Amino acid sequence: MKNRTRDLFFPSNPHIHFLILVALGAAVTACGDDLKGPSGGANTTDGGVDTDGGVTDPLIVVGSYETTDQMLLANEINESGEPFAESLGYDLDLLDPTKPGMPDDRAYVLGIENYEYSRYQLATVVRNSGIGLHLMWAPLVVQGAAASAAADPNFDGSITGTPNGFNEDDQLVMTLRMFSTLSNEIVPGHAWPQFAEFASGDPNLPQPVDAAKFDWEDVATMRWDRSKMDRHLHPAAMGQSLQKQYLWAQDMLGSFHNAADEGIEATGSNSPDLPNSPMFDPNNDIFYGGDARDGFIGMALTAQGLNKVAFLINALAFDGTNLGAIDLPAYDPAAGIRYFPHSIAVSEEMVLAGLPPRAANLTVADASSQLFDQASLLWGTTSFADMMNPTNTSDGAHLAYREVFDGSPFPASASETGTPGPYDLMKGTSRAIFLNLQAMHFDAAASVYVDESNLAAGGQVTRGNSVSALSSAYLIVALETFASAFDGTPLKAQAIAAIGNQANFMVTNLSDGAGVYFDNAIIGSGHSASQSLEAQSAAVRGLYVAARVTGDAGLKSAAAAAYAALIRDYWVSTAGLFRSDLSQDVAIYTPRNFAVLAGALREAALEGAVADASNIYVETFMKVGDLMQLSESANSGESGGDSDNDHIPFVPESGGLPPVFASQGTFKVTE
Repeated sequence: MKNRTRDLFFPSNPHIHFLILVALGAAVTACGDDLKGPSGGANTTDGGVDTDGGVTDPLIVVGSYETTDQMLLANEINESGEPFAESLGYDLDLLDPTKPGMPDDRAYVLGIENYEYSRYQLATVVRNSGIGLHLMWAPLVVQGAAASAAADPNFDGSITGTPNGFNEDDQLVMTLRMFSTLSNEIVPGHAWPQFAEFASGDPNLPQPVDAAKFDWEDVATMRWDRSKMDRHLHPAAMGQSLQKQYLWAQDMLGSFHNAADEGIEATGSNSPDLPNSPMFDPNNDIFYGGDARDGFIGMALTAQGLNKVAFLINALAFDGTNLGAIDLPAYDPAAGIRYFPHSIAVSEEMVLAGLPPRAANLTVADASSQLFDQASLLWGTTSFADMMNPTNTSDGAHLAYREVFDGSPFPASASETGTPGPYDLMKGTSRAIFLNLQAMHFDAAASVYVDESNLAAGGQVTRGNSVSALSSAYLIVALETFASAFDGTPLKAQAIAAIGNQANFMVTNLSDGAGVYFDNAIIGSGHSASQSLEAQSAAVRGLYVAARVTGDAGLKSAAAAAYAALIRDYWVSTAGLFRSDLSQDVAIYTPRNFAVLAGALREAALEGAVADASNIYVETFMKVGDLMQLSESANSGESGGDSDNDHIPFVPESGGLPPVFASQGTFKVTE
């Protein structure tokens, strides 16, 4: 075995490298209005685009990076990436990132650009930017450090060589070295891993990018200015990033590799471990992950997700007065609701020079329970629960996951050991969120889940009366994964019924009768006047999922009608893009409405069998998505400059812009 472990941890350096722990006891707000043109250069006001279709002078704004919206975008374009391309029959082995348009535009836009741009977003948030609480102080790291120190009085400094009164730095280095060994990959240098994402930040990089090392060996030059970050925790931001962590963790850990970095499919009889043991075998030439880097990142993402959910249930559950914990096995809202409020302000403190700051105080800034928040969390926890399910050995990927969650590197489930493990954490949290949805958001009289609720004095629930297309759609999306995770329990039938109720309310109360959807409805009082691309796309996205889960032919017809209206009323074929609002002749795109549009067109193609939906998406992405992507890395064809001639600059030559989407793009639309 090649020894690729390299200790890049320097306690004196405040930019601590990529800590990834094996948790659970296993052995800002205001940003500038920088502008970007099609070449990717900052401070350019005129995009200079004049296409045959009449889209003129797009204005791309590099404003505040909103974590929730950008991570929603990352999730939707991830699924519109390689999985979508494969569903359309493409052989991904034929794609070459250095050759745009080969074998055709659809294959390249989906299989390369969508997939890699989603990966850039993930790396930006969980590793590079610093937009969150550092994983060194995550609950399971702290717990593991205490256990290690109790077992070894010399633990402080025995790993790092720098005794400082803390044990957490030793704990993270010990775990890093284990992950490096299990994957046969060196650790990335000077990264900022985190377990709780902040609401927003200024994406403009405050220092030049190291072109030779920025992507792995030393990512410190990709750090954002943390003094310009909005230090609030929003469940939607944490949930959408959790779902993104899942999507890549399950992709990366679904097979094995050897020392030559050649992939090995899991069969149930091969393993990276010793025979009849969960412990790693250093001599059998099988490592975790589809390749070395995949293995390291996949375990890292899983550990970050576990710590995030542990933090939620141990520190961010609100009873209307205080933040605290949820007892997952015993939780019953009827005995006292504990839920995740919309916004929690964080103050950080420096504990020692050379160590990252840690959270000092958590204060509820907005106590409301928001449906989109809860759906975002539920999407992530139930997805991870499926990955960790000890009884699912239905395919090669799940056979590979079993080796990850068999006791090492991550603990097995309570059904196997008697002690709760990652699977129990994710499934128990999913159950608690679902019970809270029933108790707080379900209006029984209208048979619908409302956007917002609160706890009044004494713990009584007070519900709002607004139902939005966006929140309804992603509740349905999350409940689809929940129903799958709780197959064989009464909760599955409840989830399917909830999906049907929400979808039918959308059709009855949010539609104008001709397939066009309004942004929101007020129970008993009609709907809003606004009919946005976001709402229309949300209707398509949610109704196709609802039809798939419930088997309701009426919902399938409603989804098809919503898609027909999307094309009839919003799509400007001569321009190759969609209007963002029926009342305007300009199209204003944001990461959020583009994300929902991506999901809608994908569902129309796959669930609705609409032949042209994928081509329309590709055309729109090339007109809008490629212009809003601020920079790109080597995985999508760059080797310096604009070597693949797609008008998106290489990260080090972008003028200080990370590989994320712009906050807004405005396009003039003419017939």
